[in-house]
Amino acid sequence: MPRKSFFVNRIKSVGIAFKGLFLLLRTESSIKIQFVIALLMTAVGFYFDISAMEWVMQLFAIGLVMGTEGVNTAIEKLSDYVQPNKDPKIGFLKDISAGAVMIVSIIASIIGLIIYLPKII
Repeated sequence: MPRKSFFVNRIKSVGIAFKGLFLLLRTESSIKIQFVIALLMTAVGFYFDISAMEWVMQLFAIGLVMGTEGVNTAIEKLSDYVQPNKDPKIGFLKDISAGAVMIVSIIASIIGLIIYLPKII
């Protein structure tokens, strides 16, 4: 069986990643909420005509929150698959994963305040 080229494999990998993105958006309520917030903050960025550096920080914060939420979702689903019954060790892992999302969400909120508070005041 001939090996597929590096380029073909990369295209397939991107396709799989998009499938995962759409699965997240279609099935997970927390990502749906974060996606709506991301769209809202993007509109606010255009309204306040934020600088290029502010866009970089805002987009980085949005990506970090949503990416971390995706990893959190994967950890939760895998944990439920491995141990469908209530287990304190699995609960501990899920709590840590959710805590990671909380950390990046707090930092993203602070970034938003740094960007927008001076424009609002």
